[in-house]
Amino acid sequence: MQATSNLLNLLLLSLFAGLDPSKTQISPKEGWQVYSSAQDPDGRCICTVVAPEQNLCSRDAKSRQLRQLLEKNKQIGWTQWLTPVIPALWEVKVQNMSQSIEVLNLRTQRDFQYVLKMETQMKGLKAKFRQIEDDRKTLMTKHFQELKEKMDELLPLIPVLEQYKTDAKLITQFKEEIRNLSAVLTGIQEEIGAYDYEELHQRVLSLETRLRDCMKKLTCGKLMKITGPVTVKTSGTRFGAWMTDPLASEKNNRVWYMDSYTNNKIVREYKSIADFVSGAESRTYNLPFKWAGTNHVVYNGSLYFNKYQSNIIIKYSFDMGRVLAQRSLEYAGFHNVYPYTWGGFSDIDLMADEIGLWAVYATNQNAGNIVISQLNQDTLEVMKSWSTGYPKRSAGESFMICGTLYVTNSHLTGAKVYYSYSTKTSTYEYTDIPFHNQYFHISMLDYNARDRALYAWNNGHQVLFNVTLFHIIKTEDDT
Repeated sequence: MQATSNLLNLLLLSLFAGLDPSKTQISPKEGWQVYSSAQDPDGRCICTVVAPEQNLCSRDAKSRQLRQLLEKNKQIGWTQWLTPVIPALWEVKVQNMSQSIEVLNLRTQRDFQYVLKMETQMKGLKAKFRQIEDDRKTLMTKHFQELKEKMDELLPLIPVLEQYKTDAKLITQFKEEIRNLSAVLTGIQEEIGAYDYEELHQRVLSLETRLRDCMKKLTCGKLMKITGPVTVKTSGTRFGAWMTDPLASEKNNRVWYMDSYTNNKIVREYKSIADFVSGAESRTYNLPFKWAGTNHVVYNGSLYFNKYQSNIIIKYSFDMGRVLAQRSLEYAGFHNVYPYTWGGFSDIDLMADEIGLWAVYATNQNAGNIVISQLNQDTLEVMKSWSTGYPKRSAGESFMICGTLYVTNSHLTGAKVYYSYSTKTSTYEYTDIPFHNQYFHISMLDYNARDRALYAWNNGHQVLFNVTLFHIIKTEDDT
């Protein structure tokens, strides 16, 4: 009975404290260790508790509380008294817990949605920062590549300047500055952003201006040596032509590309050598006539070419997209009557140099030997002609430099510049200037006065040769 009273006290304390009596662990300090409860077949509560005997003295508060409960039990029956209390207490407890869980669930969902939104925003910001960084690197790489290309354009000028011993100190300074800038640009390619781009840009522009000014002091020179080639690109068929405009501004580096020697009217344009190499075509022109041969020339914004199966010369403006002039070249052989050694309807060769526009061809009147004619670039009228004694069909290719025609003896391996004719003195001489025919078959060889280089189509390869000229530098006293 005493144990039952003790258990009743514990049960009541647990219920009124909002505790689950099947899981409550009484603190060891209170002396209560373990309890359990069950129902008998009649629905009465049977409880068991282990409690220290020293806590059961008459003056102990818990003992007094148990005795009071026992008295209460005797009066009204403790089982009957607890029956309505226990479910009510547990119902209140469950409701409170359900409400708390619902509130917690709502807060959790709200916080989860907020976290998802913030995660999306963070991913978007991260992507934007990555794009900004990629764009910056791309832009810097493009700028430095442009500087590198500008340096590559300046390098062929150095061998020309090296011929003039009177200005050796200036040339040495130029070479040293180019080496320094080239080293810096090479380093930049490895680590973009390590140097001040604007400073480098100004240094390159200054160097280019000084080199161009020095070149302007040079008079027309005589060909001394051909070096190279440098292979720019491999494309197209075995025969073709590619060129730049020698009268274009320094910022205009457009390239024109004409594949094959006949049965074609398509001219492809590229904004720069770099675009030409990468294949980034900027524009295509559909000419009104097919061309013959590969000996075309772009001069002052217009294309000059030989109309197929005729001795008519066509002037076509790229800017206007139409023919500006056409004229028959009197007595000139055409359609493989007097071609170069490789054939290909190369009877009429149009070219340009420091002096102007030229046509090189052969006539029956000159026994099939080469005739040189200077042309008016606007009307295509022949202003003056020179008749040489060199058979056109024995020539591999030819080009003009400073009013002198240079002729190669073959288009195959072992070719060399074998003959030259000066229009200034109307005299000729035999020469021996070798050059490396790397790909064994040259079908186009033209001089560009702005670049001081030979453009060649070598068996499906577009190549450049550097030329060394003997010059006399003008002084301020020269008239």
